[in-house]
Amino acid sequence: MASARISRFPAEPASNEKLLDDFRFHALLPDEEWGRLPLATWRRFSKRLADGKTVVYVGEIDEACFSRIGWWLAQVARVIGGPLPTVAETQVPMIVAVTEDAASRGQIWTRVYARRHGFPQVIHSSKRFAGPTGLEEYVGYGVSMALRISVEHEALLFRSVGYAVQIGRLRLPLPEWLTPGDLTVTHADLGGGAFRFSLEIVHPRFGPLIRQSAVFREAAS
Repeated sequence: MASARISRFPAEPASNEKLLDDFRFHALLPDEEWGRLPLATWRRFSKRLADGKTVVYVGEIDEACFSRIGWWLAQVARVIGGPLPTVAETQVPMIVAVTEDAASRGQIWTRVYARRHGFPQVIHSSKRFAGPTGLEEYVGYGVSMALRISVEHEALLFRSVGYAVQIGRLRLPLPEWLTPGDLTVTHADLGGGAFRFSLEIVHPRFGPLIRQSAVFREAAS
């Protein structure tokens, strides 16, 4: 069933940028690890967009589940802009747009989750090449999450290694009891221009809270 859904996308997605000269993600990994990535993944994360330019990926959610605590976490997180998916719907479209941000020298990620009823949910975050690990995700309201990347089974993984809140010039680490737990985002190439993007949050005490997975292709320009 999944392969049938994927076939609706263009067979040869086009890119609005051809130069593969963005070394920011590569610089966060040893050359040996970077070399284990599939060529298609290497290309996606080596694409330098001009300031303000956007690349769009279109896909479909094929897995979504919440524990009871995870569902409440997603609802409470709305007070800081709603950085987590709030419904467990599958077989619905999802769009991810990545825009180069000249101000932060990072990337703005916009995720649009379609719903069967009501307006889509839109999540904005910024990946900034800063912080204690060299990469952090800023979700707004001063809240950011340090990320460490690695390669496992030819997939690129982003793992949270600490949360912080920025108040003016003061950066304060959040205590563990104020965080959702360990977040892992996995980018796995599926071949033929498709890739899987999955999100998982696991709390050290309450176990798995949220899991979501979707299959994407780059939209033709």
